[in-house]
Amino acid sequence: MNYPFLKSLLSFGTIILACSCSDDKSPSNNGGSDPIIPCEDAWYLPEQGLLAYQDLRVTDLSGNQVGTLVPVPGTTIAIVKDFAGNNLVNQMDLSKTTIIPGDKSKCNTNPKPDASVSSCLDAWYLVANNKKYLIYPDFTVSDEAGTQVGVAVTTAGSSIVNVIDMSGTPISNNIDLNTLPIVPGNGVRFKIIQPAYHLKDATGDYLIYENTVVTLPDGTPIGYANFTTGAIMALDNITPITAANLLALPILLPGGKCVDYVPPVVSSSSQQPVLSSSSTPPKPVSSSSSKPKSSSSQPKSSSSQPKSSSSSAPITGQCPTIKTKGGASGSGWATRYWDCCMPSCSWNENSGGHPAKVCDSKGKNTIGNGSGSVCSGGAGATCTSQIPFTIDGCTEMAFAFAAVPAANGGSCGKCFQLTFTGEGHYSSTNANTKKLKGKKLIIMATNIGGDVQQGQFDILIPGGGVGMFNGCSQMGWGGQGAQYGGLLSDCETETNYSAGKYKSCLTEKCNKAFSNDEQAKKGCLFLADWMGAAGNPEHNYVEVECPEVLKNKY
Repeated sequence: MNYPFLKSLLSFGTIILACSCSDDKSPSNNGGSDPIIPCEDAWYLPEQGLLAYQDLRVTDLSGNQVGTLVPVPGTTIAIVKDFAGNNLVNQMDLSKTTIIPGDKSKCNTNPKPDASVSSCLDAWYLVANNKKYLIYPDFTVSDEAGTQVGVAVTTAGSSIVNVIDMSGTPISNNIDLNTLPIVPGNGVRFKIIQPAYHLKDATGDYLIYENTVVTLPDGTPIGYANFTTGAIMALDNITPITAANLLALPILLPGGKCVDYVPPVVSSSSQQPVLSSSSTPPKPVSSSSSKPKSSSSQPKSSSSQPKSSSSSAPITGQCPTIKTKGGASGSGWATRYWDCCMPSCSWNENSGGHPAKVCDSKGKNTIGNGSGSVCSGGAGATCTSQIPFTIDGCTEMAFAFAAVPAANGGSCGKCFQLTFTGEGHYSSTNANTKKLKGKKLIIMATNIGGDVQQGQFDILIPGGGVGMFNGCSQMGWGGQGAQYGGLLSDCETETNYSAGKYKSCLTEKCNKAFSNDEQAKKGCLFLADWMGAAGNPEHNYVEVECPEVLKNKY
C-alpha cells in the first residue's frame, strides 16, 4: 500500500510506505483488542506509544500532540522531539516504520462547542490537547474564557493556520479554518473588578467571585455561591438559582476578548495577573495588585547631568545616526518585563531564519537554540546582555529590546524609534513621565506577547515583572516584585503613588534584588536613572533601520 508524502517530507525522496500490519486489523491499543484507528495515515511507534503524521505532528495514542517530527534532509530518517526540544526518539527510519491507515469517519477531531462556550465576537472553535480554544478573525487565540493564550500564524490569503502559545510552543499545526465550527458572537461583555469564574447554563450567564458574590455580566449582584457544594443561591440566600462544579469553571481575566475591566485603582502596571482554569480560585484583588501590566522604560530628565552607560561599557562617544525605514508608525506606550524565557524570536521558524541569541539558564553564556525554553522545561533563557543601555555622550537616546504584539509575529529583528511625549498611559502622567518628553528609545523586537497590544512595546528590563511566564527562579536573584510591573509597581504601592519617591525606592530595590548580578542590576537601574522611574510612558513610534549597537547584541 502506498502513502503520499506532504511537501514538507519530499526531501526524503520517493519512498513507498509499506504497511506491515495485516489487511484486516490495525495494531491494538496497549495490547488490547481495540485497534488503533487514527484520523489520518500515521507512522506507528509501538514501544513509545506514539503516532507520527505527515504534517510532522506526533501524538500519543489518544490523539494528544506531544511533539514534532524533525526530518533529516536527504534521508529517510527523522527525529521525534517534544515541545521543549528534547529527543523522544533519537532516530526512526520512516521507510521501515509501520503505517496505520487513517479513517476520518471513525474520528471526531474537533467536536462542536457545547452550550457553555460563548463569545461576544464570532470565533472559530478548536479543541486541541483536550483543551478548548477560540480563534478570532484577528488571529488571536484565547481559552474558552476569552483570555489570550496564543496566536494563529498563517500566510496571506490562506485558511491554513499553525496555532502557537505565547512562548512560541505549537498548540496545533496545519488547521484549516474552513473545517472548524464557529461560535457566533452574542455581543455579551463582562464587567469585572477582579478575576471571576464564568458559568453559563440553561438558567443564565453568571460571574462568580471568590468572595462568593455572584453577578450578571453587567455587574449586577444576584446571589451568593457555595464553593463546597457548588450551589448558587439568590440574594436571600434561600432561593436556589443553579449549581455547578465551580472550581472547574473557566476564569475571566482583565484583558480578555469580552471583558471590560473596572480597576479600583490605576497605577503604572498594565495587566491583571493571569490565572489558568486549573489554578486556585481567583483572589480578591487589592488596589496594589489590580494594575494593568507595566513595562515602563523611562529616561532621566533631559535637564539632569548625563549618567554613565547602562551597558557594561561605553560603546562610543556619540549617538548613532538613526534612519527611518518607512514601515510601521503610530502612537502607543511602553511597558516593561523580564521573564527570563527563551525569546520567541530565538526559534528559527519564528524569526525568518535570523534567530535572536539564546543563553544558558543563568543568562550569561550563548548556547544553541535547540534546547527549548526554561519556561517549558528546556535550557534556553534570555541573555542578560540584552539589558537596556545608553552610550556615553548620547544622553537623550537609549537602546533596548522588546516584545511586540503576538499578532505582529513577523516583527523579529525589526527596530523602532520611540519618542516619548511626556504623558503617561492609564492616567499615570506625573513629573517622572513629563521629564521623558523628547527622549528617544531605539528598540529591537526579540519577542511576542499575548498581553501586548497594538502600539505597546514591552521593554526588556530586569525587575520589570515576570508577566505571564516566570523562568527566573534559577537565576539566584532576589525578589522580582509584582508579577505585572515588578519592582517599580511595588514602589508605587509602598509610597502611596508619590512619584517623587519612586526613583530612590526603585534604586534601593534594584541594588538588593540583583546584588549578585552586576549586569542585571545595571539593566534594572536603567529604569530608575535614564527613565526616571516613569511608569508606562506614552510615545510616538516609527520603524527605523537597526543600528549596529543593537544588531551586535541581537
